[in-house]
Amino acid sequence: MRVVVIGSGFGGLAAAIRLQQQGHEVSIVEKRDKPGGRAYVYQQDGFTFDGGPTIITAPWLIHELFERSGRRTDDYVRLVPIDPFYNIRFDDGSIFRYNGDRAAVLAQVEQFNADDVPGYLRFADATERIFDAGMALIDTPFDRVIDMVKVAPDLVRLRAHRSVAAFVNGYFKDERLQQVFSFHPLLVGGNPFQSTSIYALIHTLEQKWGVWFAMGGTGALVDALVRLFREAGGTLRLDAEVAEVTVNADSKRATGVRLANGTHLPADAVVSNGDVARTYMDLVPAAHRRRNTDARMTRLRYSMSLVVIYFGTDRRYDDIAHHEILMGPRYEGLLENIFTDKTLSEDFSLYLHRPTATDPSLAPPGCDSFYVLSPVPHLGGDTDWRTAARPYRDRIMAHLEERYLPGLSRHLVTEHMIDPLHFRETLNSHLGSAFSVEPILTQSAWFRPHNRSEDIANLYFAGAGTHPGAGLPGVLSSGKIVAEMIGQARP
Repeated sequence: MRVVVIGSGFGGLAAAIRLQQQGHEVSIVEKRDKPGGRAYVYQQDGFTFDGGPTIITAPWLIHELFERSGRRTDDYVRLVPIDPFYNIRFDDGSIFRYNGDRAAVLAQVEQFNADDVPGYLRFADATERIFDAGMALIDTPFDRVIDMVKVAPDLVRLRAHRSVAAFVNGYFKDERLQQVFSFHPLLVGGNPFQSTSIYALIHTLEQKWGVWFAMGGTGALVDALVRLFREAGGTLRLDAEVAEVTVNADSKRATGVRLANGTHLPADAVVSNGDVARTYMDLVPAAHRRRNTDARMTRLRYSMSLVVIYFGTDRRYDDIAHHEILMGPRYEGLLENIFTDKTLSEDFSLYLHRPTATDPSLAPPGCDSFYVLSPVPHLGGDTDWRTAARPYRDRIMAHLEERYLPGLSRHLVTEHMIDPLHFRETLNSHLGSAFSVEPILTQSAWFRPHNRSEDIANLYFAGAGTHPGAGLPGVLSSGKIVAEMIGQARP
């Protein structure tokens, strides 16, 4: 079969590699001048900045892709474990150093609140049960109602209707520990107070398998997967934006894609690794969409957006870890502003990424490469980012200088910034959402946009907006699901 994959993010790459390994003729078409999708790489003034995902978990999903071609991951890219996984810093100055050492985690829990040690042990046991049930679903397709019916008893047993925060708060009294063990949904675009407690499995995932980093940055992992894909015989076209998924009006099957330059690429199947809503609304004519209408797409709830500032310094900040979670003075209230009110707050919580803590080659000698990320409302609110971006940037950088990076303004030598407009206009994301469809229970599994279109039988979806969801394990698994679906289909 001839297969065209729209977009070269991790979901698209995973699907394309597996399909090429099955013997199909696969072409990836990518809008931008480099592969990677949200994992785009910025290089300026001798600094290298990963544009998007930086936290690698579930490494076996990466190793699988290489092993299926009889290759070793280490021959393409070197993955190294990170310790601590994160430093979680609070407004009162306390720091929780979070890693995979059970004794070290218990010691830190005891330091924060000795009364919460038994609660942590019960919490860890509970997340293992959720992990066992939840991970079994990560590469299971949910395109039929019966697929959901089969797992409903497990979801009821695990009380999946609870939010992550409600689940965690039942085990911890200390508000800081409640945040330490509930923030993980934010890494996949979810609000801990609204995301299903199934996402608590991330704790066990990290404890069992660790948090990893690709030497050379996440972009080095993208390059490794592209090399694997090409060695298997696949074709990658850059600067090739798709204008339309062409559909046969009689058979209701996709016939290929038409590029913005007018070129038509015929296909027996099309896989979109682009934004689900924008794929349907912008690329598939409405006449061919009885179920996935514009109205249905706009009714879905979409995740938050982001402001990300990439910057380099001419000095090193060696007391800053690779991954830092900088909690602000508010937790639930801030998240309510972001997800519910869609208002931009004066305060913020931040993720600070310092990859040069692990790989100094990403900056010139004696320098540091950073990015700082702030969750913000998507474009469904009333913030005008054309005027709000610069003042918001200034507040974040002043906060970093005052609390964590002394002398930052004097040592800043290069900088680049993206905001919700970038996600809408460059990454073609509906409402500028950074993680597509919000991960709540009523938008999970069968209730999430399906990996196989209900309207067009040979149109498939991989990536954050479809099952199982955002995050590296989710999008890699979506590629696996799609490849298996197509492998079982007939042209």
